[in-house]
Amino acid sequence: MLRIEKLTKKFGQNTAVDAASLNVEGTAMIGIIGRSGAGKSTLLRMINRLSDASDGVIEFEGRDVTHLTGAAKRAWQSDCAMIFQQFNLVPRMDVVSNVLHGTLNRRSAFTTIFNLYPQSDIHRAIEILDRLGIADHAPKRAEALSGGQQQRVAIARALMQDPKIILADEPIASLDPMNAQTVMEALRRIHEEDGRTVICNLHTLDTARRYCDRVIGMRDGRIVFDGSPEQLTTNMAREIYGAGADFSEAATSTEIGTLEHGHAEDAHIRALREAEATA
Repeated sequence: MLRIEKLTKKFGQNTAVDAASLNVEGTAMIGIIGRSGAGKSTLLRMINRLSDASDGVIEFEGRDVTHLTGAAKRAWQSDCAMIFQQFNLVPRMDVVSNVLHGTLNRRSAFTTIFNLYPQSDIHRAIEILDRLGIADHAPKRAEALSGGQQQRVAIARALMQDPKIILADEPIASLDPMNAQTVMEALRRIHEEDGRTVICNLHTLDTARRYCDRVIGMRDGRIVFDGSPEQLTTNMAREIYGAGADFSEAATSTEIGTLEHGHAEDAHIRALREAEATA
């Protein structure tokens, strides 16, 4: 379905993505992990065509989308929706209108300027919000919602495009653990129930293992791991992140259960040290 071959992006003398290749057959829930600056965001932006590749090929269903322009490029961006860490909503606009912006690529300039939407689109937007558990917030301004709610509005906007692929660039990086879990569960349901491919940039290993069927690790612009969550061992994680033996997955976790377990371990260690100090 999706084929990426030796995809490269250079900024002057710096190479952000270095000959990345991967194939996605059928539908999948994929997590991309790696340190900041590993090339994760640049890779997604090239797939969506927000950024042009310096070299390499992106094919979807046998069609080369690497060099599309104009209407063909906009059509591809409708098929390949993008969700951002900072939501990219219009803060002072109501929630349902933000969701309806997912239809802009197929609407005329006239209807866009005058904010004219068919009733069928409005009903569909509310149905999607209801599916994500936030239909009650439809008339509110986006800025009045919590971060987790705003991210679900951004997901709803992406679903309004009826995309075949959803790309999510660090969708939970700015969220607390409870909202992060809600957002990841929503993306997982969309993959399973709708049969859509979802590719997420993630910054925690436990999240990738819990929600994704396939994990890709990037380091210095290169793909250095591509396998199942079970194959993502601690030693492999150290290699991806360039970390030493003191690398702790729990310390970077956003999963509630892992955090609680990590806090319990920390308390146990502190108790042992205090006992040793008073012995």
